[in-house]
Amino acid sequence: MIGERIKTLRKENNLSQEILAQKINSNQKQISKWETGNIEPNIDALTRLADYFEVSVDYLIGRTDC
Repeated sequence: MIGERIKTLRKENNLSQEILAQKINSNQKQISKWETGNIEPNIDALTRLADYFEVSVDYLIGRTDC
């Protein structure tokens, strides 16, 4: 769920994995692993993603639909 939401938000904002990584102080490999579900972002990364995309952490982790 988390990976799918990150990927959807990234694509809706026309961002590559590399650009998103730069925006949230991460790296492209990390973004790729999140999107494929190989690993999940820690709370710090979730907060940065939520802030960047202006969504809640609850949305990212699938607890809400908005």
